Amino acid sequence: MRIYHGANQIVREPRFGIGRSYNDFGLGFYCTEDEGRAAEWAVTARDNGFVSVYALNDSGLRIIDLASSQYTILHWLSLLINYREFDRSSPVFHSAEEYIANNFPVDYQNCDCIAGYRADDVSFTLAQLFLNNELPFQELRRHLTSGELGTQFVLKSNRAFDRVSYVGYVTASSKDIYPEKLSRQMAVLKSAYKKAGTPGLYISDLINEEIKAYDARLQ
Repeated sequence: MRIYHGANQIVREPRFGIGRSYNDFGLGFYCTEDEGRAAEWAVTARDNGFVSVYALNDSGLRIIDLASSQYTILHWLSLLINYREFDRSSPVFHSAEEYIANNFPVDYQNCDCIAGYRADDVSFTLAQLFLNNELPFQELRRHLTSGELGTQFVLKSNRAFDRVSYVGYVTASSKDIYPEKLSRQMAVLKSAYKKAGTPGLYISDLINEEIKAYDARLQ
């Protein structure tokens, strides 16, 4: 399979154990199967970036795909809560955290790769609103699954790093890419804030009704 890494530098030799442990899915090498998305992640408002391209022999690798039908948005959230720093001041947050940890665990310790939604500033904001009981589950799910915010593919094991080989790179232009990226992100946030407080299934409902992973309302 072909994967892409967007950054402010070219990465010719990804190395196991390098990076930040507080990324979405913990320590790993963060890529995507979408070259256009990688280009967006590579640029800032002022700076161009680079998309490093790799071939990954994924045969036999244990890959957890959090965007597949086997999992729900709450499984994705359970990893996000474990690794990312949320504002925990909301009265409902700790109950939400406990409920998700107990009912939507992900056995990822021995996996080689994790695929799932990317928690950029926008999707992280939506997750925070949901955990604060301010955004209905349906809206969080809609924005994450629509493709508006993108998905990522993370190498997590030595075995996975042994299977990846550098192919080349392309330059990502901030002038061409950033305005479109910003416009889409702002549209998502505007839509989400309009839905805050509207009827739907909130985290407090999930907790009170003890909704489990197999419940059709989470699909």
